[in-house]
Amino acid sequence: MRLPAAVLLSALVLAAFGLAGCTAPPSADATRSFPTSGVPDYQLGGGYTPADGVTIVERDSTERPAKGVYGICYVNGFQTQPSDAAMWERSHPDALLRNAAGEPVSDPGWPDEMLLDTSRAAARGDVVSVMTRSIARCADRGFDAVEFDNLDSWTRSHGALTRSDNLALASALVDVAHEHGLAAGQKNTPQLGSTGRRDAGFDFVIAEECVTYDECGAYTKAYGDRVIDVEYTDDTDGAWSAVCARKDRPAMTILRDRELVARGQDGYVFEHC
Repeated sequence: MRLPAAVLLSALVLAAFGLAGCTAPPSADATRSFPTSGVPDYQLGGGYTPADGVTIVERDSTERPAKGVYGICYVNGFQTQPSDAAMWERSHPDALLRNAAGEPVSDPGWPDEMLLDTSRAAARGDVVSVMTRSIARCADRGFDAVEFDNLDSWTRSHGALTRSDNLALASALVDVAHEHGLAAGQKNTPQLGSTGRRDAGFDFVIAEECVTYDECGAYTKAYGDRVIDVEYTDDTDGAWSAVCARKDRPAMTILRDRELVARGQDGYVFEHC
């Protein structure tokens, strides 16, 4: 059940000013239980009919969830989506992290994505207000969970952001997800250890290449079986069977092409252990 508007607004204000931690985290009953087993698919390059046996599908928040499976909704929680850049600069300029010259700071690996400013309570509140619309859309469309990408943006901020800044925003976003009945997922960021679950309240993890970078233990120690690992073809170099044979990999480990193209397109790859 959704909270009344006044209660929701109060919760968002507390979260934005770093006070959300003063209250107890939502109980497991407040969210839709995340599966501890199954076959996931990672469809961020475009939705398509899941292969036989797939039970969990992640898609972008602009899409509809796949039918008959557990649906995860992708939201870029800590950086701007390329298609939304103009909206942020026009309507929420103070929410963008800026350098000494006043220019937005971009992700060096994804230069068309600007970093959101998590260092100030007011900026975090602005981000939460925008992200709440995306989270609500995920819930309204029937997704079961949401994952927030680029949690580790502080590592690309040249020291302007901190881990605690990002955890403050994460906690606020998780609270909104829970208020909308969605499980909330941590994205990557193995350096958090158990902090993401304990302090921010995340329910599960979407990890990329944790086998490749030998990071899976950091996730499974904190989240147990609630870990989905996505490996990519350009890293496995034909050794997918070796990945599946590893005892330290998450049970829900899949292989995708780097571009995450839809099934039927050139380059599409999907395998699971």
